[in-house]
Amino acid sequence: MPDFNTLQLEFSTSGIATLWLNRPEKNNAFNAEMIRELLLAFDEVEARPELRFMLLRGRGKHFSAGADLTWMQESAKLDYNANLNDSRELAQVMASLYQLKLPTLAVVQGAAFGGALGLISCCDMAIGSKDALFSLSEVRIGILPAVISPYVVKAIGERAARRYALTAERFDGLRAEQLGLLAATYPADALDQAVADWTANLLLNGPAAMRATKALMQEVKHGELTTALRRYTEASIARVRVSPEGQEGLTAFLDKRKPSWQQNQE
Repeated sequence: MPDFNTLQLEFSTSGIATLWLNRPEKNNAFNAEMIRELLLAFDEVEARPELRFMLLRGRGKHFSAGADLTWMQESAKLDYNANLNDSRELAQVMASLYQLKLPTLAVVQGAAFGGALGLISCCDMAIGSKDALFSLSEVRIGILPAVISPYVVKAIGERAARRYALTAERFDGLRAEQLGLLAATYPADALDQAVADWTANLLLNGPAAMRATKALMQEVKHGELTTALRRYTEASIARVRVSPEGQEGLTAFLDKRKPSWQQNQE
């Protein structure tokens, strides 16, 4: 596994990957090094078929303050082509996280500004503390939330995304839950227990079935009813029913016993 300077990647024996943003002294602001390391981390997670899902978290007080100011100052000195390369790397981070084959859950505390909202929006699910603070803050410093915008719009809708991208207003975890950015919010001192509860619930599900369901949801998207989509869904369920995991799950249900993947949880 690669040696990381800005991240920590942990694996549990039950198949949980936890990817920590690990620059607490910089409020987990991301720079060029973190962007490159995120891509390596996603590759490492993708290469481990035994993993069941991934948690995305931030060390310290804040999830992520967005872009690192020093990195932004350096970027301001670059020409257009160099800036284009930078933006393409960040866009690849978002795309890679969004397209990751296993389910992802972001856990948010403290500040989540700028590009951090992109990371949260790219995860399948997100929870956070009620007092977490969010902002699409880019316009305040004369730039725009460009590469994260497609994912933010998917997460909170076009109208809300327009408002918060144009105003750079700050909003708390409760508002983030209302918008759909977070699935649930908790008191700050109850967040770790909430993570444990979400983890325990996800571990009840068939690992291959969760991956197949994520692929299904990405294919279905907005639910446009086409013949091709119908054929895709027909083939998806047929494949899963005859798979070893599908056979085990159905047999366990009929035998009124736990399936194999629930028998060795941590």
